Amino acid sequence: MKLIKLSDKILKSIKSRGFKQINLEPVLETKYILQRSGENFKRFLFSFHDLNGNELCLRPDLTISSVLRYIKNKTKNKEKVFYSGEAFRKTYTKQESIIKNQIGYEILGSNNKKKDDQDIIYTSLKIIKNSGYKKSKLKLGNVELFNLVIDKLNIPKRWKGRLKRHYWNVKYFNDLLKRLETNSDIDPIFVETDKTRFQNMRKDNPNKVIAGRTFKEILDRFEMKIKDPRRSSKGKKNTKIIRDFLNIKCSLDKAHKVLNSFFKKNKINIVVGKGYFPINKNKDKNIELEFSASNGREVEFYSSMVFSIDVKIKSKSKTLVQGGRYDYLTSDLGFKKVSAVGAAINMN
Repeated sequence: MKLIKLSDKILKSIKSRGFKQINLEPVLETKYILQRSGENFKRFLFSFHDLNGNELCLRPDLTISSVLRYIKNKTKNKEKVFYSGEAFRKTYTKQESIIKNQIGYEILGSNNKKKDDQDIIYTSLKIIKNSGYKKSKLKLGNVELFNLVIDKLNIPKRWKGRLKRHYWNVKYFNDLLKRLETNSDIDPIFVETDKTRFQNMRKDNPNKVIAGRTFKEILDRFEMKIKDPRRSSKGKKNTKIIRDFLNIKCSLDKAHKVLNSFFKKNKINIVVGKGYFPINKNKDKNIELEFSASNGREVEFYSSMVFSIDVKIKSKSKTLVQGGRYDYLTSDLGFKKVSAVGAAINMN
């Protein structure tokens, strides 16, 4: 009963901000999920085949369902939408439920990114206030800023690509940092194997296709992989810069000063203005605003602004709201790029 009342309060808060309710399809084509998340994610899907042999799955995430709906409806105008329902993922631990009850709200096709980012954040803060939570903390980060820092560092191009690509996988990312720090890379045996494969494939038909790619495309990739330097002369120094950046936490209203001081100290040509973040002040003393450079690393599809809101539940801090901007989600799914920002609440 308490959960139902909380859900009603949340939905009422979202409606009051001008969002319209939509219904989402419970079944998706598996190819869209795999395009975005890869084959490794397949083990979490409840999948099956229809009579035509197409592989389908129960929706593992409501955000992807919402974005696909927007694309398939060929909507050109900005939409403010919200939805609630269940997402389904297999679990391999006893603690987790296979059914995820979610409430989400999004702005799709937005033209004024900063204004719409603010709209999503203020809607989230209203949800917290109207749901009866007395104390909360909004943590704001920015994936785009992390990528910019990586671009400015004096490290090989392939290293930059790796660090950006695996930013979301914290364990593997930390392994990469250790390899960069110690100026070591993959086993030399694998390097020689790459070279042998490269030479053998050069003798074959360049138009031959494997896994959707021609031999020529694969060879171009191999050539870049072989030629690109695998060692960084300043690996230790750059690793420290990356770690120090990700450890930055401060009050949001001081974030631009803290960041600019960090960039100046490390001779990184980046300047963050006071108005860089969607919000930097809040009049409600019960809401703490914090910048956290590493916030939002649990969800892969965010492209720039990312935030979460923690509340106290039975004396424990829990993340109730999580959201951000995901402008490349539609292009990752194989469609035209659509500007998008939103947030979700895990009702579990």
